Amino acid sequence: QVQLVESGGDLVQPGESLRLSCAASGTMFSFYSMGWYRQAPGKQRELVATITSGGTINYADSVKGRFTIANDSAKNTVYLQMNNLKPEDTAVYYCHAHRRSAALVSYYYWGQGTQVTVSS
Repeated sequence: QVQLVESGGDLVQPGESLRLSCAASGTMFSFYSMGWYRQAPGKQRELVATITSGGTINYADSVKGRFTIANDSAKNTVYLQMNNLKPEDTAVYYCHAHRRSAALVSYYYWGQGTQVTVSS
């Protein structure tokens, strides 16, 4: 059974930084892509950043220049460095992974979520 294990969420003040980590277990195969989504109370879940095994990166406009995503495909691990955090970044952050089979069937996996709170 594939599981995504997240860590790094915390309560911080505006302007501070956090680093989130997500490691996949239970699979012998690498993922097509991994990334991060977030969901604030009363809001839709939204994409934050994704990275493919080939290194293609996509960021939400709201985090460009502040957040950096990186991966280690050999370890099926993804990181999110979050700098200059703002109150509007407060949300539950979910790790996401995408696997594609040889038959081009897609499989999606989600972590349990980790709380990031930015407040004075």
